[in-house]
Amino acid sequence: MKIQGILPFARTLLTQTLEPGNIALDCTAGKGNDTVTLAQLVGEAGHVYSFDIQEEAIVMTEQKLKSLDLQERVTLYVNGHQNFDACLPEEHLHQIKGAIFNLGYLPGGDKSIVTKPDSTIEAINKLLHVMPKEGLIVLVIYHGHEQGQIERDHLLDYFKTIDQQQAHVLTYQFMNQKNNPPFIIAIEKR
Repeated sequence: MKIQGILPFARTLLTQTLEPGNIALDCTAGKGNDTVTLAQLVGEAGHVYSFDIQEEAIVMTEQKLKSLDLQERVTLYVNGHQNFDACLPEEHLHQIKGAIFNLGYLPGGDKSIVTKPDSTIEAINKLLHVMPKEGLIVLVIYHGHEQGQIERDHLLDYFKTIDQQQAHVLTYQFMNQKNNPPFIIAIEKR
């Protein structure tokens, strides 16, 4: 058995969930890697909605999509992920099969611009409300900085309150690595 790293495992979860024709969300576009993965998984018949509060992240994501000729499968928003429900077309809102968050700050960007627990929890609550059964939310939590630790603590408290009849909540992390390595929380709607 080979234990997968954090990012490969996040992609494995999405690969097991998404099929061609599905609707997916990248809640933190960042440099575009997850948006590309989602666009490949949903295929030409599906669609991805990708959000980031930083214009820089959206520009990088757009460039990456164009270089791979995937831009037709994705709609990009300079907006907070908690606002996805106001942005998506009504016909896609209740078809979101998978969503991913990479929490923290934009790698190589302004470290003072970070994700916040309140907006993340708001987005998760909305996703759990609109997603179909077996819809999956994957969160990669980077907590190697002060604001990341605050967000981590708020989120871990919140995850414990999710009713097990509503969703399964999984933690995937390495226990013996140094420097606060990222970890995954996966939430599957029941």
